[in-house]
Amino acid sequence: MRKRSLTLLLLAAIALGGPVAAADLNKTLRVSFPIAETGFDPAPVGDIYSQYVNRAIFDPLYRYDYLARPYKIVPNAAAAMPQITPDGKTWTIKIKPGIYFADDPAFNGKKRELTAADYVYSWKRVIDPKMRSNNIQVFDGKIVGAEPIVAAAKASGKFDYDAPMEGLEATDRYTIRLKLNFPSYELMADLTTSPTAAVAREVVEKYGDENGWTMANPVGTGPYRLKEWRRAQKIVLEANPGFRAETFPESSAPEDREIMARMRGKKLPLIGRIEISIIEESNPRLLAFQSGELDYLTLPSDMTTNVLGPDNKLRPELAKQGIVLARGVQPAITYTYFNMDDPVVGGYTKEKVALRRAISMSYNVDEEIRVLRQGQGEPATQPIPPNVGGYDPKLAGSLKHDVAAAKALLDRFGYVDKDGDGWRDLPDGRPLKLMMGSDPSATQRQYDELWQRSLASIGIRVEFVKQKWPDLLKMARYGQLQMWFLGNINTTPEGFGFMSLLYGPHSGFANLARFNLPEFNQLYEQAQKLPDGPQRTQIFRKMSELVNAYAPWLLHAYRHENVLVQPWVLGYKHTVFDWHPWRYYDIDLERRRAVPK
Repeated sequence: MRKRSLTLLLLAAIALGGPVAAADLNKTLRVSFPIAETGFDPAPVGDIYSQYVNRAIFDPLYRYDYLARPYKIVPNAAAAMPQITPDGKTWTIKIKPGIYFADDPAFNGKKRELTAADYVYSWKRVIDPKMRSNNIQVFDGKIVGAEPIVAAAKASGKFDYDAPMEGLEATDRYTIRLKLNFPSYELMADLTTSPTAAVAREVVEKYGDENGWTMANPVGTGPYRLKEWRRAQKIVLEANPGFRAETFPESSAPEDREIMARMRGKKLPLIGRIEISIIEESNPRLLAFQSGELDYLTLPSDMTTNVLGPDNKLRPELAKQGIVLARGVQPAITYTYFNMDDPVVGGYTKEKVALRRAISMSYNVDEEIRVLRQGQGEPATQPIPPNVGGYDPKLAGSLKHDVAAAKALLDRFGYVDKDGDGWRDLPDGRPLKLMMGSDPSATQRQYDELWQRSLASIGIRVEFVKQKWPDLLKMARYGQLQMWFLGNINTTPEGFGFMSLLYGPHSGFANLARFNLPEFNQLYEQAQKLPDGPQRTQIFRKMSELVNAYAPWLLHAYRHENVLVQPWVLGYKHTVFDWHPWRYYDIDLERRRAVPK
């Protein structure tokens, strides 16, 4: 009778969408990040590594089907796809009942159900000026009735979360109604991202700091919750025991036959514990994978020849171990930005543009790709990478490596050696010295050396501001760096977000370069109202041409990625947009234990 009762309870839980114990706490997935996290609050977080963690803790309304190719958006916390009026301006979204936040003292011992009001509150946080959200472009200027409330918040320093907003409201417990000023063709993809996930107001009010951020106290409705956090060292997630009933997705595609044979019908998540180690140096990360201490690894580009042959295939000794290689072009771009507010490298006058262009022409991107990236990349031609919407394959307008032309340009605009010390000076005679952000990793030191050689070839001195990556990001957001080399990666196939990184009103957080060109801004606002297609791509081309002309960015590379997966990892399918989807993975413990130590 007891066994029958438990079975009935289990079936009832599945039928009602309630939690079903699935995760095996004896299973631990071991992962590494090459860069430290900044924190776990969806609205303000701007670095991709923190967002990877947030996607495991918090629930956006939608997500990309893990197995479907081409990529397809499916409901997550939403009950169905949105109902959208013919003019594209009014969206009605129903959320699933019976989803609960993980237990937390903020809820005073009560179960706390996810409601439509939680999304309304969370989206208001994104546009709250005090939050300085790196993700403001998702809703900025789009929501009917938001502008007066945002303006009042800028004036008073406090956002009124209870003020009625015509374009954003919960019409009942499980229904969100969103009214837009214009059709937003990127919004559907944006609603799959962690910045649009729901947080609970009680949690923010209990744990929020002076900015209103809850970086150290993430409480979500997703498959995992934060168990342990040692900043810049280790992040441990534990399966959320109250996670709703969810099973591995279905696929009839031939390429998914093996995955389905192992994973069909399994309850998610499967692994009870995720351990994320911050390992900044390339060689220790690769050694940790080779010794079985990591379950999969994005191969550091400077370690490529240690693992791959000239044909970009796994070396035979690794293939014999059952290690799987997955390859692709990341939906990402790397670049060095110039702070356009900086008195030395910033500004829009001809001599300032000439300085940035000359610096850009001195840098040898081809050498970077050939030597530092060991061939795992291709020169970037525009701010949008080739595998996302808006990329124009016909555009090849980035500045080419040309030391002679760079020297001539500097001479023409008065950047010459006026005091005879062998280094160029500013046109007014003051010393010209560049200050560039740089983290202390061995890989970054190689980039520093390339930068020093490049700039020395045209007679310009450079010094490096050495800080940990999260500290550099903080400095960048406050305009305290003159130059910094970094990258941005998309979590959706839509390319519009890359252009938002150069939109003037987003200066400070998303727009670290503080580029604020009226012509570019007008084109951005025009493109916002267009669907992905030839017309918008043409506008993006004009925007890219402005970027190449004014040079707020030196474009580096589109990166190739190589992912190594241990043979005991089950359920893995390579995806360039949904990195680290831990809920879908499983571990074959017997096969892992069989690895010689």
